[in-house]
Amino acid sequence: TRETDLIDVWFDSGAMPFAQWHYPFENQEIFKQSYPADFISEGVDQTRGWFFTLHAISVMVEESVAFKNVVSTGLVLDKNGNKMSKRLGNAADPFDTLKKYGADPTRWYMITNSQPWDNLKFDLSGITEVRNKFFGTLTNTYNFFALYANLGGYKPTGNVDLAVATELDKWILSKLQTLIKEVDESYETYEPTKAGRAIQDFVCDHLSNWYVRLGRRRFWQGDLTNDKQSAYETLAFCLKTVAQLMSPIAPFYGDWLYKNMTDCTSKKAQSVHLTDFSTVNEAWINLELETSMELAQRICSLVHSIRKTNRIKVRQPLSKVLIPVLSEKTRQQISSVEDLIKTEVNIKAIEYLDDASGVLSKKVKPNFKALGPKFGKEMKAVADGILALNSEEIAVLESTGEFLIPNSTYQITPNEVEILTEDLPGYLSAKDSEITVALDITITPALKQEGIARDFVNRIQNLRKDSGFDVTDKISIKLVD
Repeated sequence: TRETDLIDVWFDSGAMPFAQWHYPFENQEIFKQSYPADFISEGVDQTRGWFFTLHAISVMVEESVAFKNVVSTGLVLDKNGNKMSKRLGNAADPFDTLKKYGADPTRWYMITNSQPWDNLKFDLSGITEVRNKFFGTLTNTYNFFALYANLGGYKPTGNVDLAVATELDKWILSKLQTLIKEVDESYETYEPTKAGRAIQDFVCDHLSNWYVRLGRRRFWQGDLTNDKQSAYETLAFCLKTVAQLMSPIAPFYGDWLYKNMTDCTSKKAQSVHLTDFSTVNEAWINLELETSMELAQRICSLVHSIRKTNRIKVRQPLSKVLIPVLSEKTRQQISSVEDLIKTEVNIKAIEYLDDASGVLSKKVKPNFKALGPKFGKEMKAVADGILALNSEEIAVLESTGEFLIPNSTYQITPNEVEILTEDLPGYLSAKDSEITVALDITITPALKQEGIARDFVNRIQNLRKDSGFDVTDKISIKLVD
């Protein structure tokens, strides 16, 4: 029945903290445990209505605020930033969207696309991207684990042993602990966007595109060695933890993944939402190793970019890459992950140089727009001095930020010149901030033959896949001239 004693709809809504417990007439202990609320979330249009009346009534009744934090959500606009309207035909039906894309991909897209308090430009193509890139990648990673674990009959114990873990295992476990810390802090401070993006980056960039891809041969090898066991346990632990971290944003998928990862052990879980949230194991965090692996990723990215730009397939082995390093510490950090780099970019060797002079030929030109106001009539003499600078002098200008032209009083800075680089003959170079690499692109007859062999294996694998063979199926190959 309709309540007849109604002061105002918003005033009655503002009485919720008390009315829900029938306070102060009963449930006084329960009320004290839950008041004031940790946070409240509603649209920005509730500022004058609900947000205000909650506080107003609480001050009158208890001389206290009604909530400690507020998440005031923005408006959902169309992809062009216009207000959605049935009249304009730019409104998205939420029920059709949920039916087509699913609740978790829709929620993940909305939370990771922009902060909750910002207006959201809603675009259905964004949900498709999230579903394919994040959920698709995570599902493929789980399927990879499940395929080989089931083939080998291996059931993870949940016990990760760092004593037998490889550098790759230790790195991903360290990144995972750093992720747990970041996600936990983000949730605690009502930053779900930051948490979701961190999880997404970990899954796509680190777990799938680096750890699994570089370590997949460990899962293929026949016997259950300590190395293979460590790979299983590490990946299982990462997947199980990701399920817990993502579950506040993707409750259905997180629960599905967690149950799958625990059903294969003796400790079968009812639900991820009934477990304790992951805690950080500080002993597993290795910032030095994380730095080394980040250098490896950047170096590999540069080499891949050179290959892609110049259409040199990754399956084609190359002899070496030159890397200038400015410090012994950087050299050691790269050396510790050298084998991973060589495997990833398919090169035989890495050579270190003391500076980039052995990789790039540098030339310098005057920046007349910057020199004119500073030197006036003397600009021509300054320009002649700049054109005469050699590689060592250019390096001093870059490293110190200033340079006194020899036999003059002219002090110049990097913004007053234009530094040009040229590749050395037989090499192609690429640069990312302080990291420079030069790839030897000379393909010897032996390297060419090895590349052909790799192409052959790749084509056989594609034929297996197209023919519907299982991983365990044996095949016969016949070569015909």
